[in-house]
Amino acid sequence: MESNMQDVYERMELAVGRVTEISSDTWVCDDTEMLPFKDYFAKMAAFLLQLYDVFAIVSEPVANELTIGELRDMNQMLYADILPENYADSYANPKYACEKLGDEYGKLLSALYAELRAGIDYVYDGKPYEMLSLFELFLEIYGKFSETKNCLPQAKYIKEAIYYYMYDYADVIVADRIRETICPCDNLATDIICNSDLTDLRYLYRYGEYIGDNEIRTAEFLNAMPEADVRAMASTYVQGFIKGFETMRIDIKPKKSVNIRYSIGQERMVRYAIELFGEQGLAPIIFRYPLSRMNRKLTHRIGYIATPANKQYEYDHRMDEALFFDRAFMERKLSVMSDTYEKHKRQAKEYAGPACIEVFGEAPFVPQICKDAIKLSDKQQELSVEFMSKSAELSNRYIPRDQYSFTIIAYPIPEIGSNFEEIFAEIVRVNTLDNELYRKIQQSLIDTLDEAVYVHVVGCGDNKTDMKVMLHKIDKTKETNFENCLADVNIPVGEVFTSPVLAGTNGVLHVSCVYLGDLKYNDLEIRFVDGRIADYTCKNFESEDENKAFIKENLLYNHETLPIGEFAIGTNTTAYVMAHKFDILYKLPILIVEKMGPHFAVGDTCYSYSEDNRLYNPDGKEIVAKDNECSMLRTASDSKISGQAYFNCHTDITIPYEEIGGIYAVKEDGTQIALIENGRFVLPGTEELNRPFQ
Repeated sequence: MESNMQDVYERMELAVGRVTEISSDTWVCDDTEMLPFKDYFAKMAAFLLQLYDVFAIVSEPVANELTIGELRDMNQMLYADILPENYADSYANPKYACEKLGDEYGKLLSALYAELRAGIDYVYDGKPYEMLSLFELFLEIYGKFSETKNCLPQAKYIKEAIYYYMYDYADVIVADRIRETICPCDNLATDIICNSDLTDLRYLYRYGEYIGDNEIRTAEFLNAMPEADVRAMASTYVQGFIKGFETMRIDIKPKKSVNIRYSIGQERMVRYAIELFGEQGLAPIIFRYPLSRMNRKLTHRIGYIATPANKQYEYDHRMDEALFFDRAFMERKLSVMSDTYEKHKRQAKEYAGPACIEVFGEAPFVPQICKDAIKLSDKQQELSVEFMSKSAELSNRYIPRDQYSFTIIAYPIPEIGSNFEEIFAEIVRVNTLDNELYRKIQQSLIDTLDEAVYVHVVGCGDNKTDMKVMLHKIDKTKETNFENCLADVNIPVGEVFTSPVLAGTNGVLHVSCVYLGDLKYNDLEIRFVDGRIADYTCKNFESEDENKAFIKENLLYNHETLPIGEFAIGTNTTAYVMAHKFDILYKLPILIVEKMGPHFAVGDTCYSYSEDNRLYNPDGKEIVAKDNECSMLRTASDSKISGQAYFNCHTDITIPYEEIGGIYAVKEDGTQIALIENGRFVLPGTEELNRPFQ
């Protein structure tokens, strides 16, 4: 290994030397069409040299001697080019790149720059080989321009270079991603959390992520909190995870690891959580979200994160994999994933699941459509759906979903407003509401719903919602359709939910404004026929084609249709009133919003891949509504049919109480029992839920 690393460093020295020479190269004449490309390559070379300089600093003890101002300057230097104030004139912006370099080359070279930025990960995580691979990719593409003298190389050669880079290095970069998601180890993040002086905020800059006001003020805020309060927050989070195993009757004893996901600035709470998980015999798995498109899915950021430097930049590059994503690459990636899982199957079996600390409060992001951004073709969209299915199937083979649990809890960030501290205290209160009180109230709802054959949901005012939701036939003496959801895996408390029967579930779901996956949807309207999406629209853009494309990409994940996987009634009116009090309704995460009104989820059911686990409500009745006509296909002997059982997505869409005209449980004889009318609970036994409104 030592000799291999010696070879890497020798190659790196050669690559750095060649990159250094680029600014003085004379392969371009000032009167040719190639002049703009010289500017591009000079700026890319300067960026790579910045990376190398930072690598030389952070890999040596001298980094510990830098002042917080010096660390801040270094951090800003790495992200300056993509910050909103500079993005309009950056080659990272596909629009600017296409204006300067032409449509064909601009798209390719802007995507190349976005991939080069993955080098920030490699610098701070101490991965010189991966860093070298980027230098050599850049030099290969630069060589195609410099060796053609005064004429441009064919664009296909640039695309081929990117393609073969992705294909060849998948066995390193994809394998490394799988390993770090299932194998506990001492890495950068665990070292920062467990060994840093968290009162010295210089530690924030050790990650290499963009550090802004949210990260600094969050760390300062948690540092100022009494130790008992921070420990209590960590305990709520950890106990929610443990309760998930108890609720699902899964034995936690064989498990050895837990994936902790958090936002930078929360280290003080996470340190206590690591300690509490350790008492349960669970070692932490902590990894950053990937920058390389080889491991990205749209704009999703799975791992520890910071506030994005520029969400528009991430949105513009969300489909850069279109440059290399074909069947051969898909099969290559799946093969690497399979081999890696097999090598680490013991660790995969011992994996207990993800424990997530979400944040909220950022200014709502409304993406701008960039016509120059790279997009997946129709064929690639179909292939991406196939890949999602096969990769989920592969993951479930080694980490069966019915053998692990999860938990999610959320806290605000300072960007939410001047009353951040007050909101934070309110969220802590919401996260610790009385489980027993809600258990009784929600049981009243469930007892009534179990008398019904379907539920009728109608909007009021301008809301066009009119949905008929069919329920499974049950033995009411020992079975139930709805789960009584308390504060375990999904914190806070507050919903009853079911997986509807698709046949006969028809109507229109309409929400005036909703944020799904950090994206805003205006007047989202979805029509269902037999429980499946038949049509959809919104009013985000002037063009109906753009509206439909936006929904298909970000809500349907390129599927032609999706079923309703869940119908739920949120009961956390305390959270709802808190949201209105501070005017933060549209800044809250779906984790809390789904508890603040009825909601429908499109995609898989809440029980996907674990339908055969027997689950019971606190009253002892078995929850039997875990399947629908899609998930039932998993039992088919024909693999082509069983492969259609899951969609590997689940997106909750909540209708606010004030947009609800009524929710009615409709019995077989047509009798309607009102649960909610005009945004208030009217069913006897649920009156307590209206108190916060008063």
